[in-house]
Amino acid sequence: MPELNQGWQAACRARRAAALLIPFLFVLAGCAPTRHYEAALVLQDIAAAEGASRLKQATPAPLRQTVAYTVAGRARRADLYLPVPFEACTVRCARAALVAVPGAVPLAKDDPRFIAFATTLARAGFAVLAPEMPGFRQMRVRPSDAREIADAFGYLADRPELATDGRAGMFAFSYAVGPALLAALEADIRERVRFVVGLGGYHDLPRAMRFFTTGWFEHEGRWRHITPDDTGRMVLVHASLDYLADTSDGERFERMVALRGRDPEADLAPLAAGLSAQGKAVYALAVNSDPARFPELLAGLPEAMRADMERLNLAHHDLKPLQARLLLVHGRNDNLIPYPESLALSAAVSEGQAEVFLIHRVLGHVDLSFSSLFSWGFWREDLPDLWRLWRVIDRLLAEREATG
Repeated sequence: MPELNQGWQAACRARRAAALLIPFLFVLAGCAPTRHYEAALVLQDIAAAEGASRLKQATPAPLRQTVAYTVAGRARRADLYLPVPFEACTVRCARAALVAVPGAVPLAKDDPRFIAFATTLARAGFAVLAPEMPGFRQMRVRPSDAREIADAFGYLADRPELATDGRAGMFAFSYAVGPALLAALEADIRERVRFVVGLGGYHDLPRAMRFFTTGWFEHEGRWRHITPDDTGRMVLVHASLDYLADTSDGERFERMVALRGRDPEADLAPLAAGLSAQGKAVYALAVNSDPARFPELLAGLPEAMRADMERLNLAHHDLKPLQARLLLVHGRNDNLIPYPESLALSAAVSEGQAEVFLIHRVLGHVDLSFSSLFSWGFWREDLPDLWRLWRVIDRLLAEREATG
């Protein structure tokens, strides 16, 4: 299977590239060389995923366990990753705490890539809590996602053996960046969220939707086009199912997704003809490629769906009360949410509160990909990107010692 072979080769390139970066960054380490070197180890381990790395050799395997908790009568479940087995904890189990939230993908917190990432952060000294987000598994997005994330943070921050000296934050991927920031604005946790790392997130939700349906986005007065990933359209369709009165629409949409999975060029018109009026409105928006038509098609969505989208739209919220420091990371070649969204998000908070790291080539939406070590592209493009990613990780590790 050529796609599996290509993925394996890409993973091997990622491991070799990150391994090469370690001595390079160690030479450049400045005022905190130990942390700088550790950041390089963490970067290598992220690139290695489940493969071997120096960080894995130097640290014990973290413990992953399921926890159940209740916040204001709301029953929740999550996976908790601890740097050392819980039985070995005395006073402190971790140097800081982190709620990690994947995007809206079917496996959610059980996606192997996410598990590997959370395990890496636990090896770096974080107690990582990955909440169960039921809607994510169905690729559905809803305003209540923010409260689920806030409850997870409240539970984690209330455990001093995990959130040492109150050091606690969030790490969110893709769509989850929006609900995570809305969670960080909740009155019961706002003053306690020290930092939020957002990878590939949005600011203006309709603008992000216009991109993942049409591939067009605007930046500095210029329109640009990237062929979008179909994931965005799939999330749109699945998210609409809660708002469609005709339950048969869901079955037809599922058949469309399956048909296109087998044949990307398959004609969906016969199936679309049997949709209800609301279903046809969703379908028209999902298959539209003309950005000029987007506003009218968006207005045709079910009213309740549009109302919930407005609640999730960060552009319609005042983000100035946000207390957390923001680290925003975005790939310039992101084909699901365009990079100007992170720039807009940074501009929406208080001055100096956010840092934005634009990754030119090695980061797509959330996955890393590297050139051959022996290519000119690696040295010209990949290595500067690895430097930027190392800076993000170094900033994150600094939060383990931050005093406020």
